[in-house]
Amino acid sequence: MKIIGTGSALPEKVVTNEMLAGFLDTSDSWITSRTGIHTRHLLSTETLSELAITAAQSAIESSGLQPEEIDYLICSNVANSYVSPSMGSILLAPLGLCCPCFDLNGACAGLIYSLDIADAFIKTGKAKKILIVAAEEPSRFCNWHERETSVLFGDGASALVVTEGEGFKNFRLTGDTHTDVLYYKRSLEVTPYDRVEEKTMPLVMNGREVFKLAVRACIKDVDIILEKNGLTGEDIDLYLLHQANLRIIDSIREHLGQPKEKFPTNLQKYGNTSSASIGILIDELSRAGELKDGATLLLSAFGGGFVTGATILKWSTINYPEKKEE
Repeated sequence: MKIIGTGSALPEKVVTNEMLAGFLDTSDSWITSRTGIHTRHLLSTETLSELAITAAQSAIESSGLQPEEIDYLICSNVANSYVSPSMGSILLAPLGLCCPCFDLNGACAGLIYSLDIADAFIKTGKAKKILIVAAEEPSRFCNWHERETSVLFGDGASALVVTEGEGFKNFRLTGDTHTDVLYYKRSLEVTPYDRVEEKTMPLVMNGREVFKLAVRACIKDVDIILEKNGLTGEDIDLYLLHQANLRIIDSIREHLGQPKEKFPTNLQKYGNTSSASIGILIDELSRAGELKDGATLLLSAFGGGFVTGATILKWSTINYPEKKEE
């Protein structure tokens, strides 16, 4: 499998750390020293599905395919305004697609989980041209009176078109039950027979435990997948990691003993956009010409659950259409 198209979209509203300090007990220095985040894009006048459509259209256009050539749509999404129908179903008509679709909740590792499923579909002949959309609005999960979580997240969407090719080597996915360190609960409708009291709870996160779990799990994933492919850390040209926290990325980098230049980041501008983050990073780097043809990339992500995913691929250059003058 290889990537033949990329796209991303962000809300127009940019929120700085100073703006958050206007109503939270925090400061720019407090946020940046702990996370590396300076600004984030948050939904205000747009909807998440609108972002997803924009990112997907951009990915399809750059792939050179027509919408009717897409065989399958996989949508990575933790939560949105709809429980049903799926976000994938909502996207079909606006994108001009007529194909099977489903949503996947792999938390922040959802894009890599989606890529793994797409790879299996392609290998078994179930589909040949697959659109993957990661659309997330984690800002809607937080208690905006608490700084511990609300300063971390941004909203956004990314999209990839994949097809048969020699790009991806293999995948490593893991899952374990650590519900108490990171969760978001929404209550369901009350029935006359329900004897269990439920209530909606904004995102709860034990930051210290998440940090330890993330670093330990990602280091293990990276070490195993490098060994599985007969590679060393030096053989990887770029490490594209989930954009959650700069301190987590630095800890992984230090373990590998690799230079900072191999670990591009954009969380400074966007915050943690959950499963959309790696796709946004790929789209930006690719369009800027910073992903060289034949470069070896390692993708790694972690998320609530606790789930992780990692993969290695050889990059193939994408020829993006020239922007039309307005």
